[in-house]
Amino acid sequence: LFMILIGALIFANFINYTTMPSDLKGFVTQFALHPILVIVAICAVYVVLGTAMEELSMILLTVPLFFPVVAALGFDPVWFGIIIVIVVQIGLISPPVGMNIFVVKSLLRHLTIGTVFRGVLPFNVALVALLAIIVAFPRLATWLPGFMK
Repeated sequence: LFMILIGALIFANFINYTTMPSDLKGFVTQFALHPILVIVAICAVYVVLGTAMEELSMILLTVPLFFPVVAALGFDPVWFGIIIVIVVQIGLISPPVGMNIFVVKSLLRHLTIGTVFRGVLPFNVALVALLAIIVAFPRLATWLPGFMK
């Protein structure tokens, strides 16, 4: 765990030194895209990464890149954090290599991997619906943290 954290810290320092986050922010903002399309693209990246990586590594390696872009587009940082958590959950239970699927398979040896994938499908659909609702209505995710200000 500490090796992952140390590696992520070194990687974050490297990408900040090379000005990669500001370059990515400039690249994304030069297009006249709707900000929600950028969020959808970021979510797609997280789902693809979530099928092959574990969650802590994925978050620590990508947030330093994506957060400046999201901040430049004017989104709430707490909302973006909630979006990341939901998308990482989707990625971890998505085929073909969803990591949590194999954890369940190792615990329930009598089931086939296909049965586990079919059993997880309703949860994946529910998480995608939750993600769509929170992206469409950001106030649903930020009204409770808003009381802490």
